[in-house]
Amino acid sequence: MRHRIVITEPLHPDALAWLRERCEVVEVKFEDAAALAEALQTADGLVVRTYTQVNEELVTQAPRLKVVGRAGVGLDNVDVEACRGRGVQVVSTPEANTTAVVEYVFAQVFAVVRPLTPLTGALPASQWRALRDSSITPRELSEMTLGILGLGRIGKAVARVGETLFGRVIYHDLVEIPERERLGAAPVSREELLRESDVLTIHVDGRASNRNLIDSTVCALLRPDVIFINASRGFVVDAATLALFLKANPKATAMLDVHEPEPIRADYPLLGLPNAKLFPHIGAATARAKANMSWVVKDVWAALEGSEP
Repeated sequence: MRHRIVITEPLHPDALAWLRERCEVVEVKFEDAAALAEALQTADGLVVRTYTQVNEELVTQAPRLKVVGRAGVGLDNVDVEACRGRGVQVVSTPEANTTAVVEYVFAQVFAVVRPLTPLTGALPASQWRALRDSSITPRELSEMTLGILGLGRIGKAVARVGETLFGRVIYHDLVEIPERERLGAAPVSREELLRESDVLTIHVDGRASNRNLIDSTVCALLRPDVIFINASRGFVVDAATLALFLKANPKATAMLDVHEPEPIRADYPLLGLPNAKLFPHIGAATARAKANMSWVVKDVWAALEGSEP
């Protein structure tokens, strides 16, 4: 008997074709609660991406469910304990988007530190010189300190690149990181990280204690011209508090890829601020990363076959 796997969000065509050769695949939109509930009644496996909430209510609708595959890195939308309580294995793709997110972080840095305006036509000599003079940026990265809050998988990769570009790379993490794994970054206290970072990039996990991690206490320590980047989780930032900081410090810049909630609403506190640059959760938006995440189907198949994912 072929395993029956329900998919609620799009996967790469190659991964989907691979799975169809081995299983019965049922595609259901996660927004269609009735159709999803019906499909789950006979599902052996479930594959989700970002917006399907795999909670206890959903798991109870799937009496045959053996494995949940999250085509992505974090498990913020999967209640792992609820799954374990019913004997459901959870698999994901933790390495899938590291390169894409690191590229994205440094794209954000360059957009602020070295903005580029291309020519659109011929200019007289006076305007040519004026444009060149106005394009002089105040600092190079080699004169700046890169601060990383959270030296996990992506934080380490950011440190590796940052060490070649910045004058100094520092980090703070909840756990002790062996020196050989710091990749040129120096450990500092949280307070020193916040005070010393010209660029502060956030790479923490989805644990509940990280909600509103960036609060008024943190903002009070930030440099008035800090470049603040969050490509981790939206709920990490208290948006209202960050908005107050940005209004009081017009030379500061916040580059935010993730938000709480998503999509953002018209009353989002950071919306419309000239020094808050908001993006629609595209840190992992490369074709390679999307394909890598979709191959979670191999681990779903392995779990159903009784093999080690």
